[in-house]
Amino acid sequence: MLTGVQVLLIGGDARQLEVIRKLTELDASVTVVGFEGLHTPLDGAIHAELRDELFDSADALVLPAVGTDDNGLITAVFSDRELRLTEAQIGRLPKHATVYAGMAKPYLAQLCALHGIGLMELFERDDVAIYNSIPTAEGAIMMAIQNTDITIHGSTCMVLGIGRTGLTLARTLQGLGAKVKIGIRRQEHFARAWEMGFSPFYIDRLLHEVGNIDLLFNTIPTMIVTAQIIANLPSRAVIIDLASKPGGTDFRFAEKRGMKAMLAPGLPGIVAPKTAGRIIADCLCQLIMDNAKLWGDRP
Repeated sequence: MLTGVQVLLIGGDARQLEVIRKLTELDASVTVVGFEGLHTPLDGAIHAELRDELFDSADALVLPAVGTDDNGLITAVFSDRELRLTEAQIGRLPKHATVYAGMAKPYLAQLCALHGIGLMELFERDDVAIYNSIPTAEGAIMMAIQNTDITIHGSTCMVLGIGRTGLTLARTLQGLGAKVKIGIRRQEHFARAWEMGFSPFYIDRLLHEVGNIDLLFNTIPTMIVTAQIIANLPSRAVIIDLASKPGGTDFRFAEKRGMKAMLAPGLPGIVAPKTAGRIIADCLCQLIMDNAKLWGDRP
């Protein structure tokens, strides 16, 4: 239980609704900012405007998937007001407090470091990333179906990267009857991909492997699908880039060549916000409970 724990939650999208629900179910005292445009009441939560004094008693500050932008702005889809996190506000947090976000850009990371406030990036955790790989894979396949005139079954798909998202996606494509080629870097990953029935190849062979594929899914967040690679792709091929912005694809050249190439980061929050919210909520609440055991007698 989170009885007595003060949580300040600012901004976000539909995923945060599940987070709020879970926090209140566990009896946390939850104050929310940036939800005045929501038509459904948030039972058990207190609505407030963004004021500096809200930070004085917060044990946990919960921010959206991307905590803030490079200038401190916080995304809030249920509000028309500008929400900006300032250094003064971070400085008012109690020293035992922790800031939670999906990921933190340098602005947020620097503020927390400056004031000695703990920062937890949930999307960096293996458990969250693996759970999130499920709606990511489903969303990527949905986009593939919408943007092709063939079935996944019998198609030749290429997945670049065999990390947490790449492996789930490759396995799901395989389950739908696709022939799956996987681009990898490490020998042990090559062996595992081969053992699972995929067709692995080393990334430095990419140029020679793309000549006859229908779908290319990239999960590597560096420029890897270059103009040279795109020039070797069949004109029918569709590129779906799942890496974080700006992705790993030369979108300008793909457009010039008349090929479909889409950047699709953050799919869990788009295609399955309730599931994605539950994933965040379960992890977040457990982390807050674990931290609460260390606080002892708070001032």
